[in-house]
Amino acid sequence: MRATFTLGRIAGVRVGVHWSVVLIFAVIAIGLAQGRLPDADPGRARVLYWAAGLAAAVVFFVSLLAHELAHAVVARRNGVSVDDIVLWLLGGVARLKSEASNPGAELRIAGVGPLVSLVLGGLFALGTWLLHGASAPELLVQVMGWLAGINLLLAVFNALPAAPLDGGRLLRALLWWRTGDRLRATAGATAAGRALGWLLIVLGFFVFLRGGGFGGLWLALIGWFLIGAATAEGRQAQVRGMLAGVPVRNAMTRDPVVVPESLDVAQLLDNPLYRHSAFPVTDGGGEPLGLVTVRGARHARPEGGGTVTAGEAMVPVSQLVVVGPDDSLADLLPRMEPGPEHRVLVTEEGRLVGILSLSDVSRTVTYLAETTPRARRGP
Repeated sequence: MRATFTLGRIAGVRVGVHWSVVLIFAVIAIGLAQGRLPDADPGRARVLYWAAGLAAAVVFFVSLLAHELAHAVVARRNGVSVDDIVLWLLGGVARLKSEASNPGAELRIAGVGPLVSLVLGGLFALGTWLLHGASAPELLVQVMGWLAGINLLLAVFNALPAAPLDGGRLLRALLWWRTGDRLRATAGATAAGRALGWLLIVLGFFVFLRGGGFGGLWLALIGWFLIGAATAEGRQAQVRGMLAGVPVRNAMTRDPVVVPESLDVAQLLDNPLYRHSAFPVTDGGGEPLGLVTVRGARHARPEGGGTVTAGEAMVPVSQLVVVGPDDSLADLLPRMEPGPEHRVLVTEEGRLVGILSLSDVSRTVTYLAETTPRARRGP
């Protein structure tokens, strides 16, 4: 699940939002402002209902963020680095840079999320009870009650044993512990995720046909997203299984064409020698400084003349993924993204020795898929 846009960083972890969050945010705000809140506490000004609905939606997404940050914190304590957190339709996902080292670590990383949501639900429920006892405005009581219910529902839903939900991770940890095979465990969890997705789609259409209206369609939509996410996770697990033990040097493009930071982007665009979509930018000693793309160079090129250098148009190395040639290709895969601006730079002793794209990984996977069966059959 890739972020559509980035909110910033919390504790060094990049936090992004998928476009589907806008949909669920609107559903929550509209549903509360025009449905539940006016029904529970009629006679208020419409602006108060909208303010309460929007505030409840914001707090809900803060709760989702707390859920995912808990995953990130526990993952770091178990030696797993976190790439970013992405909030989406079904809650959120903390993308890890590598796999948990053992089933116990997987269990701890996965289990803390639903636990945090359960605790938050309990705290909001306690707040609801206290506010009701203190005769607080009914609008505030209703918002607190809704937050209590939605966090408890989030905890229960995420605990369902189906990937990509936290319960799917818990199921994978259990299967991994029993079989000793992480790939088989992942296949079992993703199969459960697809089964749950189809169940929700069938149930949603049944509810819709029985007069459930939007609620049924919403269940079907969640099921559709679940199937897609589980399928993508299963495919990535298969690819990572094939790439297990393969170093980056086996897939990278060696000695790529580089450009000096002082090169005018006009020369880069007009010279037929520069026919790739992205080029590493290096200093005189071969140390990488960044990555310049053809698209970025075109945007940076002044229309009325003038000079813009590759160093000024490049994506700085601090924003790129930089690895060594002996690093694990399987562990690197979750950190790679499509697009020329997301090329991975490969360095050895501070010097650039290669560049890696998803196309390079795809070619490596194809080669392994074609050669492995032959190796098993023998010459």
